[in-house]
Amino acid sequence: MGVTLQQFEQMKNRVAPKTVARKTSKPRQETILPPNRLPEIIIGIDSSLRGTGYGVIRLAKPFPETLAHGTISCPAAWEHSRCLVKIVQTLREVLQKYPATVCAIEGLFFAQNLQTALIMGEARGAALFAAGEAGLDIYEISPRKVKQAIVGYGAAQKFAVAKMVQRMLHLPAMPAPDAADALALALAHAQSVGGFNFAATKKI
Repeated sequence: MGVTLQQFEQMKNRVAPKTVARKTSKPRQETILPPNRLPEIIIGIDSSLRGTGYGVIRLAKPFPETLAHGTISCPAAWEHSRCLVKIVQTLREVLQKYPATVCAIEGLFFAQNLQTALIMGEARGAALFAAGEAGLDIYEISPRKVKQAIVGYGAAQKFAVAKMVQRMLHLPAMPAPDAADALALALAHAQSVGGFNFAATKKI
């Protein structure tokens, strides 16, 4: 019996094992997730030779968490060098206990008394050294901008700043003036990070 070419092809197709077409899947790509980042911790420093204030906060919701605050006090009888050493040593201890990632420090200001300006510069230098040694990103904010960010008035008094800091951080008591100023610096930087332009910070 003669078989046509078309019939032969049909018979071959029926006999041949059916092959299941496999979908070519794309190679699996590993999803590289960013490492878990701890909530940002900010230290504010209000530098002064006899009373450097510091305040450490952690960014959290609904409001920042206060980790520590205090004043590095140095008696009037101490030499400048001894005060500077204490500032550095105390800030080192604070940063070891509370590993901040950012430091907010008060910006430079113009002092009518040259001697006062030099002394303030020495204390600021000691604070900057401690923060820089710890590898922190350092930002400066002018005093007026800090008051504007916290109180809403650039010429606010220290008491008003301390009272508002207490309210913003839900502290049981009003912090000491220098510590309150340091906490205000940290809060002002936190506002700039959150997209508020009340206090423009400058990285130094």
